[in-house]
Amino acid sequence: MLSLGCFLLLLLIGVPVALSVMAAAMLQIALAGNAALLFSVPQQAFGGIESYGLLALPVFILLGELMGESGAGRRLMALAARLVGPVPGGLAHVTLLGNAMLAAILGSTVAQIVLTSRLAVPEMERAGYPRDLAAAVTAAGGLLAPVLPPSMLFIVYGVIAQVPIGRLFIAGIVPGAAMLLGFVGVTVWLARRGDMPPPPPAPNRLATDRPARATARVMVEALPAALVPLAMVLAILGGLATAVEAGVIGALAVLLIGLFVYRELRLRDLGAALYRTAQSSAMILFLIAAAGLYGWVAAWQNLPAQVAAVLTGLTDDPVVFLLMVNVMLLALGMVLDPMPALVLVVPVFLPVATDSYGIDPMQFGLITCINLTLGLLTPPVGSGLFTAARLNAVSPVALTRRLLPYLGAAGAVLLLLTFVPAASTGLVGLLD
Repeated sequence: MLSLGCFLLLLLIGVPVALSVMAAAMLQIALAGNAALLFSVPQQAFGGIESYGLLALPVFILLGELMGESGAGRRLMALAARLVGPVPGGLAHVTLLGNAMLAAILGSTVAQIVLTSRLAVPEMERAGYPRDLAAAVTAAGGLLAPVLPPSMLFIVYGVIAQVPIGRLFIAGIVPGAAMLLGFVGVTVWLARRGDMPPPPPAPNRLATDRPARATARVMVEALPAALVPLAMVLAILGGLATAVEAGVIGALAVLLIGLFVYRELRLRDLGAALYRTAQSSAMILFLIAAAGLYGWVAAWQNLPAQVAAVLTGLTDDPVVFLLMVNVMLLALGMVLDPMPALVLVVPVFLPVATDSYGIDPMQFGLITCINLTLGLLTPPVGSGLFTAARLNAVSPVALTRRLLPYLGAAGAVLLLLTFVPAASTGLVGLLD
């Protein structure tokens, strides 16, 4: 309890999460009366990041940076507009479909919210959508980023849980598609209820009633951007490349497309993109190093076995266990960002889930990552929620109210993963 109190106190006074976790772990060692183990702390922390799978982290971050700088995101949104057509709630569907396309590139909820807020919200507002509803659709679409590959959370979870990252990417396709369909269903319901305006009679930049020649031009322009994530996913599915190799090829392809096809990317932009990549990667790697240390201390003190004893005393049903985990993770996600929460949860609860309840680590990983992602759009922390509110000049309270139907759809996907394990493991099983 003292180590937990130390962790919370350090967070409250503004100490970075990774340092807080390390300090709490070292305090736990000291309180156990085995201070000699403190000399092993650097080795254990370094061991947490000594993994080939972590090479995917900076690669996919760089991929997202290059896609944003190259203008590929804007072209994918235009393509989504053409695919949807002039239907009620059309721009909302465009935003969701565009988010699904961007999810295969960015892998970050907050980054996706920032990009789509700039692209879609102004157009939706000009078409007659209430600003808070437009911001809510955009924020909800950002929830697809951690589910559809390549997900940063999947990469970190795969390293901590020692699960192949490529298989996690494949496992995320079905729940990601289910979540997208759920969001589309909510949008249709809102449109029929009258919350969304009818399609505009006159075309605008994102409208879909232009001549066939213009449609063909949009599709041709978006084709290079769309082929990159498609080729990456197919390469992983077909066993032709690992997640890391696919990411490297994808980043190189985007670089060439931005330089020579779209000609919006300049060599002078690479320095800033590489700096942001290094900054983001270093932050996440520090967290993973802290996770390695924390997991080592937890195993040394036999914490997973103690937690297992408590939980198995409550229930021996894996479904009931997962329902309890869902509630706990939703509560944790409301106060912690997904990455540090993942660092704290996985070393303790994953061994319990696999050893005591026979739950597949991919099923547990998907449930964990989606639950923690929902915390990005829920108060009191909700970095994605407040980012969307700030960028679009809307009240966080009004935005939360508009988000409730979409959060309900995401909750339905969580229940699907909880009660139907094949929803997370079935596609991977077909490839074995």
